[in-house]
Amino acid sequence: MKYLLILAEEINNIDFSQVLETSQDTVRYSIDKSQFLIKFKGETPSFLEGKETYTYNEIKEILNSPSWTEEDSI
Repeated sequence: MKYLLILAEEINNIDFSQVLETSQDTVRYSIDKSQFLIKFKGETPSFLEGKETYTYNEIKEILNSPSWTEEDSI
């Protein structure tokens, strides 16, 4: 599985039939709502080519940071 952080303003460019989230309503946003997380399996969809991908361990560390998780819930 591959993970990407995408700028919120790019949400309309996502083809949800090619990623594991089903809609804009099912993505996880950063605390400030400036980015969201998507994931996919297999080949990189063409609309995501050139964007940085993360491994599970990398994304886990990012998502546990204050930008993604409120301190009270850690």
